[in-house]
Amino acid sequence: MQRALLYFLAGTVVSFLINYFLLGSEGWPLDLYYGIAFGAAWGMAYYLDDEQFTLKQKLGISFILMTVLLVAGIFIFDAELAVPAIIRFSMVFVAYYVLASFRRAKSLRK
Repeated sequence: MQRALLYFLAGTVVSFLINYFLLGSEGWPLDLYYGIAFGAAWGMAYYLDDEQFTLKQKLGISFILMTVLLVAGIFIFDAELAVPAIIRFSMVFVAYYVLASFRRAKSLRK
């Protein structure tokens, strides 16, 4: 759990800095929101990369987190700005498991 939190924090900070300084900022709150979505995806993917979770549970938990991100984004910004965060979350979450699928253990934890 501690490593998942570390991945969340590191992903958030790195994504925020890249968005804010390199990709052209649309305002620091939006860049922070996108960074949180990116960090949450890496942290959640790492946390769920365990044999105790079934595929159904992994998909359900990630869907719940995407819903929370979307609702928070709609309340803070609007739907047009919240949807790209969900797309980023989904891409990072899937990329984690694609990378894991190339390993013999089918996990990036082992």
